[in-house]
Amino acid sequence: MRLFMKKQSKINLILFQIKMKKIFATIVVGLVLFSCSTQKISDEKPVLYEILKQEEQRGANFRFFEIITEQKEFKMLLNDPDLKKKIKPTDIQTSNFLLLNMGEKSSGGYSFSVENIEETENDIILTIKENEPQGLATTVMTYPLSIVKINSKKNIIIR
Repeated sequence: MRLFMKKQSKINLILFQIKMKKIFATIVVGLVLFSCSTQKISDEKPVLYEILKQEEQRGANFRFFEIITEQKEFKMLLNDPDLKKKIKPTDIQTSNFLLLNMGEKSSGGYSFSVENIEETENDIILTIKENEPQGLATTVMTYPLSIVKINSKKNIIIR
């Protein structure tokens, strides 16, 4: 009887070990399957432009648009305390910057907005809109300006 009990307990031990191995293998396979993930491939293009700054008081007395492409001109942007957080010294190699000056205005509330931007094979065509005050506005002389970053080194056409 003892011999039978010993054999039975050995068999039970072996069966238990086999069950544990199956459970362990199932857990490992489950972890491997659930830990794998697919990478989402985005069809979205990077943003083509970004308005970095809009102010009512730091512009010039006359209306002009300037495309900043040279390192010397770019240094003026890097020295601006507000823009230091938004641009890097290497951005001039991959981007163009626009300085949009509206000139002297008799009240506040004026600003620029990008109405449309189109990228062609050789150019970036930018349609700029000059927004006028809506409702009540301050009646002081203002000099609105905007600085826009174009994330491309293609030729820029402003309309």
